[in-house]
Amino acid sequence: MNSLLRLRSHRFLRMILLMTTAAIAFSAAPALAQESTSGFSPQAWLVEALDWINSLGIVAPLVFIALYIVTTVAFLPASVVTLGAGVVFGVVKGSIFVFVGAMLGATAAFLVGRYVARGWVSKKIADSERFKAIDEAIAREGRKIIFLLRLSPAFPFNLLNYALGLTKVSLTDYVLGTLGILPGTIMYVYLGSLAGNLATLGAGEAPSNPAVVWAIRVIGFVATVAVTVYVTRVARKALKDAVPENGEIA
Repeated sequence: MNSLLRLRSHRFLRMILLMTTAAIAFSAAPALAQESTSGFSPQAWLVEALDWINSLGIVAPLVFIALYIVTTVAFLPASVVTLGAGVVFGVVKGSIFVFVGAMLGATAAFLVGRYVARGWVSKKIADSERFKAIDEAIAREGRKIIFLLRLSPAFPFNLLNYALGLTKVSLTDYVLGTLGILPGTIMYVYLGSLAGNLATLGAGEAPSNPAVVWAIRVIGFVATVAVTVYVTRVARKALKDAVPENGEIA
């Protein structure tokens, strides 16, 4: 009985995720069509949405978080929304709202990637011991690896959400590892607060503070090197366990 309930719950969840993905694709289709005919700009649209949110008063934080979730799942430029939060809410509140929206959006994208595409990917890598070893490495050390990935701007935030959903990392480790976005979130929201108004972002002018920009670069560089070395080491160990010295698959 319990197995039947779990199976039905799994099917129901997959159906919901598929419907959500279809709805996002359907809603994005007119915008993409408009982009090809009238030069629609996602960045300009997001700035307009932020300007509207700025006029909503007490409900503005909730609408902003919802916008960030949609931005994350729909592959829209999240950096614009992050910078805009600094303008609309200031550094402290903006950082909190971005962090909440990014965590929820990242989790939603992870679940879509896992339940919509995981089975297909598993079949594709079934005969590749190396891919399986890397998958196992992330499953074993997922929390540390994801935390380092989140610190590095070299790995696109939105794409990484879906890609990690295709691995064996647990949802708990994924969420805990994603906490690594916090330093970058605060820095980018602070940079946004320097803009003073949303029109600056709409014009494509990115506000900057040399000290903050260099801090982001240094943290990103160190994290990129660290995650590359760490993943390589863990993957080699997993591959060695899967493929003994005699070449036979364990």
